[in-house]
Amino acid sequence: MSRYILRRLLIAIPTLIGVTILIFLAMRVLPGDPLAVVVSESAGRQVLSEAELASLRASLGLDRPYYVQYLQWMGEVVSGELGSSFWTKEPIRDLILRRGPITAEIALFAVLFSWLVGVPIGMLSALWRNSRLDYLLRMGITVFIAVPSFWLGLLTILFTVLVLSWRPPLSIVQLWEDPLTNLSMTLLPALAVGLGLAAGQARMTRSAALEVLYEDYIRTARAKGLNEKLVMWRHVFKNAMLPVITTSGLALGGLLGGAVSVERAFGVPGLGALLVQALNDRDWMMIQNLVLIYGLIFVVINLLIDLSYAWVDPRIRYE
Repeated sequence: MSRYILRRLLIAIPTLIGVTILIFLAMRVLPGDPLAVVVSESAGRQVLSEAELASLRASLGLDRPYYVQYLQWMGEVVSGELGSSFWTKEPIRDLILRRGPITAEIALFAVLFSWLVGVPIGMLSALWRNSRLDYLLRMGITVFIAVPSFWLGLLTILFTVLVLSWRPPLSIVQLWEDPLTNLSMTLLPALAVGLGLAAGQARMTRSAALEVLYEDYIRTARAKGLNEKLVMWRHVFKNAMLPVITTSGLALGGLLGGAVSVERAFGVPGLGALLVQALNDRDWMMIQNLVLIYGLIFVVINLLIDLSYAWVDPRIRYE
């Protein structure tokens, strides 16, 4: 097991380095001059001369060779200093630390909801396959897979505003500051996202469970006289979890990066809304560091998925 973990860690390290290089180069080779646009807009549409732009680039270190800029950026990342926004001059680290927990709550609640609802439905659908209950569950699964999460979010907002006369708070309130206010801001977006995730998890669970049901060890367990529900939950469930863990990990990584459509629909000040604002403002320093955070999240999530494989199914561990 220790060798398996070590190999996965050794694979994750060069992956992270490659992600940082790709992000750095992508921000430099894109067409246009974002610095000139930012300066002209902040200066009231005044066009700066080439000498003034060159002086500004030198003050920001943008006139240095790419490898020097990259090493300087990596030094700032390692030290935790991610620079400041071009527009607000607020440290990017503070923005991420303030908005990140809100996005993390929505992501974790949505994935937890998808497991609590989607996995049991998928197991029941596999247990009662080709029955009326199975057809009814599959129809509901298909409907919620097809419905966009932001549309569910808009319907939820309309219902709470028009029927209940209640609006979620728009300011950032952390869970440890005021739990009730925080949950009122994060639970509805998590529910809107979690319904679609639960439908996908149910479909994946059903497919994986049906494949496991025809394995030899399942027939052996039944031949030993074990109860059908015991066979399903003790033998089928655990061996059918690998694809479900994979889809859950990818969904969690995407949501931790910011559920942009749902955050915009609910007006939640999370990382997704911050990225949209940075793209609109052409705040390339903010974009560069946010994309780095997203890449880091996906690398870590994939590492955790690989480690969970070895925990769920010891047969895939490296000796």
